Amino acid sequence: MIKILVSDPLAAEGLKILQDEKEFQVEVKTDLKPDQLKAAIADCDALIVRSATKVTRDVIEAAKKLRVIGRAGVGLDNVELEPATQKGIIVMNTPAGNTISTAEHTVSMLMAMARSIPQACASMKKGEWKRSKFMGVELYGKTLGIVGFGRIGKEVAKRAFSFGMRILAFDPYLSREVAESLGIEVSELMDLLKNADFITVHTPLTEDTKHMISKNEFAVMKKGVRIVNCARGGIIDEKALVEAIQEGKVAGAAIDVFEKEPLPAENEFIKYDTIVTTPHLGASTEEAQINVSIEVAEIVRDALLGRGIRNAANYPSLEGEVYKFLEPYMNLSEKLGKFIGQITEGRYQELNIVYSGEIIRYDLSPLTMALVKGLLDPILKETVNFVNAISLARERGITIKESKSPKEGEFVTLIQLEIKTDKEVRNVSGTLSANKQPRIVKLNDCYVEATPAGDMLAIRNWDKPGIIGNLGTLLGQHSINIAGMTFGRKSLGGEAVSILNVDSPVSAGIVEKIKNLENILAVKVIKL
Repeated sequence: MIKILVSDPLAAEGLKILQDEKEFQVEVKTDLKPDQLKAAIADCDALIVRSATKVTRDVIEAAKKLRVIGRAGVGLDNVELEPATQKGIIVMNTPAGNTISTAEHTVSMLMAMARSIPQACASMKKGEWKRSKFMGVELYGKTLGIVGFGRIGKEVAKRAFSFGMRILAFDPYLSREVAESLGIEVSELMDLLKNADFITVHTPLTEDTKHMISKNEFAVMKKGVRIVNCARGGIIDEKALVEAIQEGKVAGAAIDVFEKEPLPAENEFIKYDTIVTTPHLGASTEEAQINVSIEVAEIVRDALLGRGIRNAANYPSLEGEVYKFLEPYMNLSEKLGKFIGQITEGRYQELNIVYSGEIIRYDLSPLTMALVKGLLDPILKETVNFVNAISLARERGITIKESKSPKEGEFVTLIQLEIKTDKEVRNVSGTLSANKQPRIVKLNDCYVEATPAGDMLAIRNWDKPGIIGNLGTLLGQHSINIAGMTFGRKSLGGEAVSILNVDSPVSAGIVEKIKNLENILAVKVIKL
């Protein structure tokens, strides 16, 4: 028998899918303490969770037979991917299940905020009749700025069009061609903030998106702008939002997600009638709960019965020996994608991938999946995985070209990636070291020898004396240790690249100081 443990509440429709399989033994045990969970999971083949169960390294190590972890929902912050991957456990989520519910909640919040509906309702329940106090604004003819144009952002746009709104969208991976086909306008973030009457955010919470709308961003907005956040708490700087409300810059806000949840009773948001709040209800519809339950049951069932793997967050399905051979190349591919994605400016238009060497004997689609996942991961985070990465890229109008080269070159095996954006063309090449560790061996046609790991700096500079000394001195003054350093140049005295591995994060202030050093052309911080 195949044993499945369901440790968080799952809708009956999802449970029935699992219980209908004769091969399955389904046990539902919720509200387990960590020790109880470890005991219950010891002989299970699959674990299904929502957000309450924390699948830590200890839990994973206690599982002797576990093959699959299914998360009924999008976020995977309660599941530790690395130890699961190390044990060969497939981790899957359900990124599409709550798309409609979150989009509808966003539009509901938008309208409630525009017409002061919650405030008017509360007033009437006090026995008041104050029509003039709750003067609203229309959506018709207004500009809606959508920050993050994935599945939910698109559904919000569809509904906003029905109100006669103009739509601006900011998404680093959205091409102008795709946007125009949908009738929206692509905008850079600051331009969107300057021109929008209403702004809604739909991005994952990452290091790059945390407080992406803060004091400086509020400063460029129109007076009387209105803000909605039904995505993740922390994307909007709550303190800066309150200050913008106090100053009258922001006329209203509708917030469903918060930096600290549950929302503390003393939170500033509660004090302002102009802020509409709900307790993280984006996915809280009967349909969404049923949809994610059905979806997680189906993907877990299919994975256990060998019918294919969907929405895998850590790796695609491969035969054991093939996976063993390709795994280090998948790791290399993902790191190459993450690396070049963080140094490249502009909207991605085309990826050209060339594989050469011993790997061309194999199906290379897992490597391409890993590379594209790495490219999109810094922004899309848990919404992108090995299975959906290519489709997400194509949805955004990114062309992917893959080829194999039988020619023997300078390296036994090489993965070359060229990325074209609306601003520039970049290329990076990588291979494996003798002990199967990833190495970057070429960047923008300059030969290098870099380890893609941890905190890094990628620097373009002129090939002049003093570069090494100046960088070392500056970083040393800020107690940043250099773990590795490599240089490459096209010609003596010409443009060169410097790649540094450092032992601690490099702040924006330090980056500015590096940019001001003599002969430095550009600096990029990379996190792998």
